[in-house]
Amino acid sequence: MALTEAQMKKFRAILEERRQSLITQARKTLESDEVDQASSEYMQAFSFRLRGREKFLMDKIELALRKIDDGTYGVCEECEDTIALKRLQARPEAPLCIQCKEAQEKEEAVYAEE
Repeated sequence: MALTEAQMKKFRAILEERRQSLITQARKTLESDEVDQASSEYMQAFSFRLRGREKFLMDKIELALRKIDDGTYGVCEECEDTIALKRLQARPEAPLCIQCKEAQEKEEAVYAEE
């Protein structure tokens, strides 16, 4: 079942809010790093890792917004089925349906064990 126009607008608003929140957080982190130049290597490494995760999330948010624009939002990138509304409500930036995401995680677990 395709998303309604109202649902699309709601998800756009949520995604844009999350994007703005990430930008605000990144600015605060940058300002805090500039103030605390003497921070430990551990904290610097942690901060760098956090920024990497923030960038990854930002990329997913940007992709979801582009999909809203081109009309493909809510369609699984793997199997092209509709992503369940509950999944999108929990993770609006999700590019995969729950079945494909679970399959991806199982595959990653197999590679991690090797």
